[in-house]
Amino acid sequence: ISEVQLLTNKPVLYVCNVDENSIKNGNEWIGKIEEMAKNEGAEVVVLAAQIEADINELETFEEREIFLDELGLTEPGVNRLIRKAYDLLKLQTYFTAGVKEVRAWTIGQGWTAPQAAGVIHTDFEKGFIRAEVIKYNDYVTYGSEVKVKEAGKLSVEGKEYIVQDGDIMHFRFNV
Repeated sequence: ISEVQLLTNKPVLYVCNVDENSIKNGNEWIGKIEEMAKNEGAEVVVLAAQIEADINELETFEEREIFLDELGLTEPGVNRLIRKAYDLLKLQTYFTAGVKEVRAWTIGQGWTAPQAAGVIHTDFEKGFIRAEVIKYNDYVTYGSEVKVKEAGKLSVEGKEYIVQDGDIMHFRFNV
């Protein structure tokens, strides 16, 4: 029946758009939606669209941080929404980095390195040889690809490697 892709068989995410006061303290409707979602096996994200619009108009990261801090929030609601949607849909992200650009790629959880390479181009998957992988936390800790390599934290993975969320990958292939 999963091949039919019925809408009623899809995961559900309720997004509650509330006022500024309710984002901090909640309200009766949020509780009702959370109870309903719990009974359905669905998820809930609460955000305030007006606050999100205000955050979007701020120009610098520092201004956004100050604004969020004044509201008693740790992050924008859109961040929670994206994370929850990815979790619900069983998606994750890996990165490719080159001289010209750094790019994020969305893949399914549990995908192998060749499948992930195929998202970039089918030839990458067909001719996959190996993937050079840097863990995101290692990159943050060491600060550059060169320093990660010097620390021996770059791994070379084959066709069976299961890509982890946040991996930074360089693919080697031959077509």
